[in-house]
Amino acid sequence: MSKVTIILVNWKTPRLLSAALRSVFVDPNSEYFEIFVVDNDSGDESVEMLHRDFPMVKTITNNENVGFAKACNQVIPQAEGEYILLLNPDTQVVDWAVTKLAAYLDHHPQCGAVGPKVLNPNGSLQFACRRSFPTPEAAFYRLSYLSRLFPKNRVLAQYNLTDADPNSELDVDALSGSCMMVRKSAIDRIGLLDEDIFMFGEDIDWCWRLKQAGGSIRYFPEAVVYHYHVSASRFRRVRSSLDLHKSMTVFYRKYFAPKHRFTYNALVYSAIWLRGGIFVVLSSLQQLLPPKDPGVFACDLDRHMSLSRQNNRTSDSPRLAGVSRLPE
Repeated sequence: MSKVTIILVNWKTPRLLSAALRSVFVDPNSEYFEIFVVDNDSGDESVEMLHRDFPMVKTITNNENVGFAKACNQVIPQAEGEYILLLNPDTQVVDWAVTKLAAYLDHHPQCGAVGPKVLNPNGSLQFACRRSFPTPEAAFYRLSYLSRLFPKNRVLAQYNLTDADPNSELDVDALSGSCMMVRKSAIDRIGLLDEDIFMFGEDIDWCWRLKQAGGSIRYFPEAVVYHYHVSASRFRRVRSSLDLHKSMTVFYRKYFAPKHRFTYNALVYSAIWLRGGIFVVLSSLQQLLPPKDPGVFACDLDRHMSLSRQNNRTSDSPRLAGVSRLPE
């Protein structure tokens, strides 16, 4: 049995996908990883590149863009790994991050999911990698910008946890779907990703169900991943804005609406879609701007991958439970 099953969902990001896979294979334990790429009808050279450059990767090709959750759910039931890693194609893992996450779960059997420190290309922290649930209170502090005005206030900054040390391990409510590792046994209890969420928010929904089932969720900053962020959605900015706010509506409807009266819920939905309308306008304007070249990101992060190779040669990597040797 493979120790870790890694799932990448691709849509029109062949260069970044190639860089992501190369970064995974730098890990000295990579021969113990089962890797799937689900291509959501990219219509470009992505699938050809996978067959040519990564024949060891299991490729699933869809005839339409079915979204992130449904694509992941195509893999999870057939996964052989004890742990499932969701990994975006616009990421690069460094310094054995996959092995470190798996080793963490090996040594913390009560932990249902673990996530790494996720960094922007410039090295700053992506707050989504360790956050609280978007309760109405937390959402108000964030959307009113009070959390940005007072980032060290524990109450006002509760959603993005900006008061906490990014270099310290932390128990959190939710991780980022750009890179999160979940026990397969936990998924068997809580179910697959919610396919009502096309994109954005399925990670928070999954974490909510895991917490409700009694599992703990940990932020583990010793594992590091770089994330380009929204690289694929640059092709569909308006639609992505709609998907984001639809996911907010689905999450609120499932977990908070039953606790409140109609008038309160109506105000919340109105606030969500007022914000959604603003985002659609801004996204429409952004489409007039020339897109950033994702290849620049891939080239920049090659430096991080080179450092990972050097570290692999000079340091001892964490060992996976049940693995008697590391690949040469």
